[in-house]
Amino acid sequence: MKIIVKKDFYDFDTNSFFNPDLWQKDVLKSEIRDRLLKVADEFLNFLKLGLSIRDVEDIWLTGSLANYNYTKYSDVDLHILFDFSEIDENEKLVEEFLMSKKNLWNNRHNIKIKGYEIEIYPQNVSEEHHSTGIYSILDEKWIKKPTTPVKEWSRVNLADIKKKVKEIIRDIDNIEEKEDKLSEIKRLKDKIRRMRRGGLETAGEYSTENLTFKVLRRMGYLGKLNDIQKLEYDKSLSLNGV
Repeated sequence: MKIIVKKDFYDFDTNSFFNPDLWQKDVLKSEIRDRLLKVADEFLNFLKLGLSIRDVEDIWLTGSLANYNYTKYSDVDLHILFDFSEIDENEKLVEEFLMSKKNLWNNRHNIKIKGYEIEIYPQNVSEEHHSTGIYSILDEKWIKKPTTPVKEWSRVNLADIKKKVKEIIRDIDNIEEKEDKLSEIKRLKDKIRRMRRGGLETAGEYSTENLTFKVLRRMGYLGKLNDIQKLEYDKSLSLNGV
């Protein structure tokens, strides 16, 4: 699978206003809010836990579309907040269940708002969320309102980002040569996850590590990694090869 590198994969410049497709100045448009609530409600029905919007702690719009750094590659990051302990005392089990359902939902659906794909994420209320923009869809107010960007671009080390992207792309492209591909994919996905989390915790959304993750996603390499994982998993359960 050959992936063409475009110049705007490395576009991290900021805008001077919120995305007008979703926002009326700094207030989420009513038709956008209504549609996001409907999507959240459908996801809750999909869980088959007997939960409704009244049962969740909050519903957030976060990420670049709740900020000034949105691009045409942005997703609508829709976070549904649960108190995992109220679902079951085994919070780890609850997390694994919700993440599995989230993956199933996101893989089965391609729902878009104004051309931006909705990415649902079930979040525990105790989970720390590193974002400078968080908007409560339920309460129609900002939990954390981002400040107008000032020379954010100067904080981006483009050379370092390109170096990290190149290293991870090489690892992904070399997976086919590995004997135990599934173990290598898990190791690589864990590495990418730790890299991004560490960058967000130490330097925020404009960290080299988080922007490296964004470039890999824009280029389609994270999708490629998921596709290889699915193929290898199916092969591992098949008889006589395919």
